[in-house]
Amino acid sequence: MSATGTRAGQHVVVIGAGIAGLAAAHRLLARGARVTVLEASERVGGKLLPGEIAGVRVDLGAESLLARRPEAVALAREAGLTDLLQPPATATASIWTRGALRPMPKGHVMGVPGTAAALSGVLSDEGLARIERDADLPRTEVGEDVAVGEYVAARLGREVVDRLIEPLLGGVYAGDAYRISMRSAVPQLYQAALTHTSLTEAVREIQAGAAAQQQTGPVFTGIEGGVGRLPLAVAEAVRARGGEIHTRVPVTGLRREPGGWRVTTGERALHADAVVVAVPAPAAAALLAAESPAAAAELRTVEYASMALITLAYRRCEAALPEGSGFLVPPVDGRTIKASTFASRKWGWIAEEDPDVIVLRTSVGRYGETEILGRDDAGLVEVSRHDLREATGLTATPLETRVTRWTDGLPQYPVGHHARVARIREHVAKLPGLAVCGAQYDGVGVPACIASAYAAADQIHGDLSAVQELTAHPVQSLHGGAGE
Repeated sequence: MSATGTRAGQHVVVIGAGIAGLAAAHRLLARGARVTVLEASERVGGKLLPGEIAGVRVDLGAESLLARRPEAVALAREAGLTDLLQPPATATASIWTRGALRPMPKGHVMGVPGTAAALSGVLSDEGLARIERDADLPRTEVGEDVAVGEYVAARLGREVVDRLIEPLLGGVYAGDAYRISMRSAVPQLYQAALTHTSLTEAVREIQAGAAAQQQTGPVFTGIEGGVGRLPLAVAEAVRARGGEIHTRVPVTGLRREPGGWRVTTGERALHADAVVVAVPAPAAAALLAAESPAAAAELRTVEYASMALITLAYRRCEAALPEGSGFLVPPVDGRTIKASTFASRKWGWIAEEDPDVIVLRTSVGRYGETEILGRDDAGLVEVSRHDLREATGLTATPLETRVTRWTDGLPQYPVGHHARVARIREHVAKLPGLAVCGAQYDGVGVPACIASAYAAADQIHGDLSAVQELTAHPVQSLHGGAGE
């Protein structure tokens, strides 16, 4: 171990084995720590879940990785998945709106257009004209933060929000565009709004900047066999480096003690020199209540949205589908599903596993919706088939269906989210040897969760290195003795 590494034997407990917890463990092991990961459920991976339907491997949770950010792809490579990384076979999506599937407009930032061109059919003539007036409006101040929907509606009209932004943000956060923080959810747009009067001009500059940086290649990528393989591969790499991972071990208590932390489970107590808390906000609040009641109070204010994924397999000869990778659905159109992915079209490896089977996914559930998610699995399959029939003409009976429920699966980022996260981290920073990470802080996407984990691991490494330095070179008192 190098002199800059964590002292041999220093023990870090990571609570939670979702992708954030596993990524934190992986990085800490690389820095020389001894790591134990404790997971309350029976498996690792969190919302990355591999599965199977009609003999074909599929994802039952998140299905793609944002390739324009480096963290997820880099971690996949480090975990030995380089040869399995695979971009979508097609990324041509549609919007199901105004009674038809219409091509998803290009040239936008999270649904915010840089021009009214190519929006005919998606927006009304009045909506198109409203976009053109953006350049003539006075500047709209964004202050410390503003809701995406509120700001965009003031500049471009509500139609842009309701028919373009809502379906896109709904897919990422299952949230309400009129509540979601622009600073946290679309930071590029927020930064541009600070200096631009015209929103459409700001969007065009963002696009030009991306082009100037030569951001070529696919925006998203997948993994042959499913993105759900990523946490399994990282867990295997953690174990290969000597890390321990224990499932079905809920942590019930977290207290400071001399020299570190006492981590209590149902069976025993562990001593840790440091702890990374990588669990959702309610569980994190319960663990931090004793030592950081202020951080716990902030975490209790985090709201979550629930959703369900319905996976359906059909005989290919009975399931003629439109071109493209699938479609999004604006909630203003009153449909039940919010999106559908033609998985066998989108991912070549799914089509290759069984050329005679076509796999589709639909999703239901947005923030505040409870009635639809209260239906049983058969009911969710029924409404999915109804909407698929209306959108695509698909009338065949599926070979097999699977419903995967993600109750309280997506943290919400309302206006002021960035300030809340800053306060949580400020409170946690008062406790050396403690760090937090996960989807409730800096982004719900896989790369953002991994970046959050790396920041937590680096903080822990710094804390332990400081302790190591003090141990090696004790502070001298005025009397010439060791520090008291």
